Amino acid sequence: MTDEWLSLSDAAKILGVHPSTVRLWSDKGVLPTHKTQGGHRRYKQSEITLWAQSYKRTRTSSIEPEHMMQEVIKTVRMQISEGRLQAESWYQKLDEDARAQYRQSARSLFHGLMTYIATKGEEADSEAYAIGYEYASRAHRYSLSYVDAARAFLFFRNVLIESVMKVYGDANVPSGRTAETFGKMHIFTDEILISLLQTYQSLNAVR
Repeated sequence: MTDEWLSLSDAAKILGVHPSTVRLWSDKGVLPTHKTQGGHRRYKQSEITLWAQSYKRTRTSSIEPEHMMQEVIKTVRMQISEGRLQAESWYQKLDEDARAQYRQSARSLFHGLMTYIATKGEEADSEAYAIGYEYASRAHRYSLSYVDAARAFLFFRNVLIESVMKVYGDANVPSGRTAETFGKMHIFTDEILISLLQTYQSLNAVR
């Protein structure tokens, strides 16, 4: 039986990913790729099928980061919308405007964490300081104590970490890679917490 040639979009359908992901894997040399005389990518169905079977359980966030991060964002939103915030004592002290601002806090924390991971920590200090300052100044503005300010940050940090771990688990990311990411998240968020407490102390000093 002759082996069927597939286009990039056909290969994407078999692999269950976006065509841009297949293009990325091809450019990285991850997928077996052939080119026509006109320079178009073509794939052998047997090679794609074998590759899918071999690598299904070893896909990592470095291969498909955009999809992974979109799933994290969805999970964070779901966790927050399930009413967990309403049970927080610090959240109950806020008016609706303040609550709306805090609900946006997960986004800044998420983007800061992604920047930290993407730059391998090169911009960690400035990112951590900026996010810590944001949490501290908001808490101070709405008359939350430094304890409540820390609790608010820890709530969003824990939701984010739980969401990342869930997405990694669902994607069968190898345990070593998961542990590495988990460690980076804690290092980065610990720096944010220190910045938050230092900033809150400074704001109280000039009151």
